[in-house]
Amino acid sequence: MEKVRGKQYREEPGEVEVETQKSLVYWTSGDLDLREQLEELRAAIDRASARADARVQRESGYFEKVVGPKIEPPRPGRVEDLIAGEIVETASGKHFETTKLYPRHQRHGSYEISALEELPHDLLDALSDGAIGKVHPRKWAFLDTETTGLAGGSGTCAFLIGLGSIEDEGFLVRQFFMRDHAEEASALDALTKHLARFEVLVTYNGKSYDQPLLETRYTMCRKRHPFSKMEHLDLLYGARRLFKLRLENCRLVNLETQILGVERHGDIPGEMIPYVYFEYLRTKRGHRLVPVFEHNVLDIVSLACLTGVIPEAFRDPENARARHGIDLLGLARWLQVSGRLEEAHKLMRRAVDMGLPDAQLFRTLFETGGIEKKLGWLDASVATFEDLTASRNAYQVKAYEELAKHYEHKTRNNALALECVVAARCIEDSEALAARQLRLERKATGKPKQRGLSLGA
Repeated sequence: MEKVRGKQYREEPGEVEVETQKSLVYWTSGDLDLREQLEELRAAIDRASARADARVQRESGYFEKVVGPKIEPPRPGRVEDLIAGEIVETASGKHFETTKLYPRHQRHGSYEISALEELPHDLLDALSDGAIGKVHPRKWAFLDTETTGLAGGSGTCAFLIGLGSIEDEGFLVRQFFMRDHAEEASALDALTKHLARFEVLVTYNGKSYDQPLLETRYTMCRKRHPFSKMEHLDLLYGARRLFKLRLENCRLVNLETQILGVERHGDIPGEMIPYVYFEYLRTKRGHRLVPVFEHNVLDIVSLACLTGVIPEAFRDPENARARHGIDLLGLARWLQVSGRLEEAHKLMRRAVDMGLPDAQLFRTLFETGGIEKKLGWLDASVATFEDLTASRNAYQVKAYEELAKHYEHKTRNNALALECVVAARCIEDSEALAARQLRLERKATGKPKQRGLSLGA
């Protein structure tokens, strides 16, 4: 007798008896062929599945009697079933559109939506270097895209295009979504139609990314892009000038937190968005795309509110509202490069009075002294450079050198100039300082400079 899985089997000559415990089939006699064995095995599996289903039904019925009927979770649906919007048909096909309105009375962080309507018409003039003159804010279009990749290139497309505008009711964001690649041409057609009434395009890093990407997609669809008729303001450049010295980075999400006081909760990371869209293309389940739409809306609303903050500092630098002195330095240096030295000087002095980190303080004092020197305010520049020589810092030697130049060439006080050079060499020596000291020593003693012998033929 052989014991198999707890059952007793009796062997007969030329035969192996099979005992079946309803749901199980064990290997049978050697006379059955392989096909018959497989059929027996399938039948056993079917019987086991039927009994398991019956057991689940019995247990479910008992569960419903005790705690109530089972609640089925909602099945994920298509995007158009989850987000309020409409299927829009154009000459190139169909696509999905949705809108979201921020009413005038609403706030986005610390910024009031109603303030967007009241922005000056010439607000963007200074930041755009005069390219954008007086244009009503209702003629500004705020654009942001969500794409299938961050590297760009002809294989990357914008599957979601958001367009914000200032309206009577508040701030409106319209989104153009392609449910598959075949809807791209239709979405681009609709974008062109909606951009027709705008004169200015406002983006964040759009000159380097969004606009070139969309131009490529228009070309791939054999269409003419609408951007050549619009002036483009990329707010990233102004943001960097103002905030790069204080903030860790100038990403839009960081600026909306630090400047507007907006805190996102449950926001999807930007680097995950392409993967979520590719999953949607495979499954056609749009529940994970809902946060992508909200992410795009927040980007555009933050872009609009920051447009009400950043360009104003460049439009009226003297009255720029800043809580940190370091934020004024980027603005002051922009004015300095633009040749507006007196305005730059005022902002630098204001930044120093507000308080700066040591590294920025000493650099700012040195730059301030340089501006005073260019403006001919020699007494003020000497006082500034003397302040820098009073303590050990990265600009102490340079300040001594500037004082030596002043005493040698302006006041003709070679002895005082020599003292400054010697003091500078004690801190950090260099060939230029050594040569300056040698020249000053000759002037002090009245010895002429030795010339090399000329050996003529």
